[in-house]
Amino acid sequence: MPIELKQLQSKQFPTWCPGCGDYGIWMAIKQAMTQLDIPQENYVLVSGIGCGSKMPHWVRTFGLHTLHGRPAPVASGIKLANHKLTVIIIGGDGDSYGIGLGHFTHLMRRNYDLLYIVENNQVYGLTTGQTSPTSDEGYCSISTPHGVLETPINPISLSISAGATWVGRSFSGDIKHLTQMIMSGIQHKGTAFLDILQPCVTFNKKNTYQWYQERVHRLGEGEDHHKVTDKLAALKAAESWEKKINIGVYYEEKRPTYEEGLPQLKKGTLVEQSLEGIDVKSLLDRLK
Repeated sequence: MPIELKQLQSKQFPTWCPGCGDYGIWMAIKQAMTQLDIPQENYVLVSGIGCGSKMPHWVRTFGLHTLHGRPAPVASGIKLANHKLTVIIIGGDGDSYGIGLGHFTHLMRRNYDLLYIVENNQVYGLTTGQTSPTSDEGYCSISTPHGVLETPINPISLSISAGATWVGRSFSGDIKHLTQMIMSGIQHKGTAFLDILQPCVTFNKKNTYQWYQERVHRLGEGEDHHKVTDKLAALKAAESWEKKINIGVYYEEKRPTYEEGLPQLKKGTLVEQSLEGIDVKSLLDRLK
């Protein structure tokens, strides 16, 4: 039976700042879950550390709140233990593109069948708005009073180059579009990556709702004949930022998932397989 929205309401209520873009992401995740034919108990939300990383606390399903920058390896382990589960990783731009960047890129190339959502507000909102790996060049904050010197990370081109088989971007101010993008990412067979433009109303006074609304452009609309199978076109679309920011599916390809290549999973999930008759003595002897 379809999940009803009220079934996903946890006992706790989010404590984000009023107007935070995370509220839109929270609602879109729940709406996507109600529209997909996936049992509530088959979802697992895995997060790192950050404002939006409290998401597993506020969606009533299985979840795990892990360490800063470490949701990817934990989610990989969950998927290997039971590849029938629908695993969704939720992290911020600092969590994913900063301390967790190594895990992020290797997850993309391995192509596990899961969705990685990044709430990209371009600052460290949890710790008073320091600049993050995606802060615009010249952006001033308490940690960079004279402006950011580094070129910001481009998460779209990075994920495509790293090997993700579904790459998209959406805006937390457009819940309808965001809901559809989350659904598409979940339904994709392979590693799906969704970068979400998420205004931080408290600390980021540049990249506001209005700033994004004046720039977001849906790929494939009007005279834009974007082909999601064209990697070069996707990389070119990813370069557009200051005047026009593309949202939608940038790139998609079909490739065997990591789980499909493991002979250990041919008989079913690891959690369903019996441990009887397994002898690890020879392995232990080799490790002496």
